[in-house]
Amino acid sequence: MDRQKIIVIVGPTGVGKTSLSIELAKKLNGEIISGDSMQVYRNMDIGTAKIREDEKEGIPHYLLDVQAYDEPFNVKTFQEQCRRAIEAIRQNGHVPIICGGTGLYLKAALYDYEFEDEQLDEQYDTYLKTRSNEQLYALLRQIDPGSCDTIHPNNRKRVIRALHIAHGGATKSEREAIQKHEPLYDVFWIGLNTDRKKLNEQIDKRVDQMFEEGLTKEVERLFSDPQTWEYTSFQGIGYKEFRNYFLKIWNEEEVREKIKVHTRQYAKRQLTWFNHQMPVQWFDKKDTALIIRKAEEWYNA
Repeated sequence: MDRQKIIVIVGPTGVGKTSLSIELAKKLNGEIISGDSMQVYRNMDIGTAKIREDEKEGIPHYLLDVQAYDEPFNVKTFQEQCRRAIEAIRQNGHVPIICGGTGLYLKAALYDYEFEDEQLDEQYDTYLKTRSNEQLYALLRQIDPGSCDTIHPNNRKRVIRALHIAHGGATKSEREAIQKHEPLYDVFWIGLNTDRKKLNEQIDKRVDQMFEEGLTKEVERLFSDPQTWEYTSFQGIGYKEFRNYFLKIWNEEEVREKIKVHTRQYAKRQLTWFNHQMPVQWFDKKDTALIIRKAEEWYNA
């Protein structure tokens, strides 16, 4: 049986993936799945650059606004919901088009990644939360050095997750080693990029536009209470920078500049990740006609 064909559009934040997804959906009778870990949250629209209703041009979209912002969302949940969305689009007789830049989420959904439910050891969890990032990473390097190849020392959440997995038995790297990491679908990976200077300019312009559209008011409405700063949703770029704003350490302009810097850094990490992890065919964002032709040739082959 032939595998389901799926188009995936990836690339750095701010490069123009959303507009391309609409064009491809119209040409190929497609429906769109968001591949962004932040756009799943309701009421978080401006800081996530979520597509507006009038921009969808009637194209059905999935995995937008599926989670309350005060509830955690993780890669396993995305995997389950994305695969359900793919099946729903298949049942509709349309082409699934995934658009987004959260690489780990996409790989988990499209490849043979398996997650195991574990009982949380509350005492161990409490112990880990008292450790510094450096102490946690040193512990992970001792227990599961293989995971250190893919987890950044400052990604506290993922480091703690890997330590919990190892605490429950087999380590994260041991579990991943027995999986083949093969794609479950026939995927055409489209990568959008542009030169670094232009990309940085586009990122800065988009951040400025977010503030003009009312980003500060959106964040104040959702996250003024310090208890909300622990939410998973608050950890995203465009939101977490407001912590120092609430603490009166930074003014609004300083927050704006920090968001620009962090977004540019994230875009660079995205490019590195996709170059090393996925068989992406890269295109310049202005070559829309070429991309559509290549996608049609692949789909009709």
